Amino acid sequence: MQVTSTAIEGVLILSPKVFGDARGFFLESYNRRTFAAATGADPEFVQDNHSRSARGVLRGLHYQLRQPQGKLVRVVQGAVFDVAVDIRRGSSTFGCWVGVELTAENGRQLWVPAGLAHGFAVLSESADFLYKATDYYAPEHERSIAWNDPAIGIDWPLARHGIDFPLLSPKDRAGLPLAQAELS
Repeated sequence: MQVTSTAIEGVLILSPKVFGDARGFFLESYNRRTFAAATGADPEFVQDNHSRSARGVLRGLHYQLRQPQGKLVRVVQGAVFDVAVDIRRGSSTFGCWVGVELTAENGRQLWVPAGLAHGFAVLSESADFLYKATDYYAPEHERSIAWNDPAIGIDWPLARHGIDFPLLSPKDRAGLPLAQAELS
């Protein structure tokens, strides 16, 4: 597994080894020992999630006040632009973001430690998005930061993919700017 650091401490891009031939391919998407050796983290994953979204859907930026979730995310069909935002008070990168394109073809994964906000936009006709979480989903503690908060300044590649405006859930349309967000 190749590990690439990002501008936010703890957020890592993971590229697994892919073994392929004319029959298809094989990759190890998660191995606790390999993950711990490569990242220095040894999270206990308690929940796996799978979402399918249509082109132009933007989910996020989500986080939980209590039961914050670390997430190991990947795409098994399609393509997304995946984003992590540092919302840890006192962090030297508070309010900063990193984004990476995750596709079924590139096999990359993003490790988003607990305490960060997370979101993604679907760039392909649809995308199947998988993630392992370190704590259980707690809707009563979930919050949403505005996907287009100018203070964060995420450069979503929507227009480059022919998407005029993202499709948002009511919860995500009601997301607050980081300056007004309730943080733990």
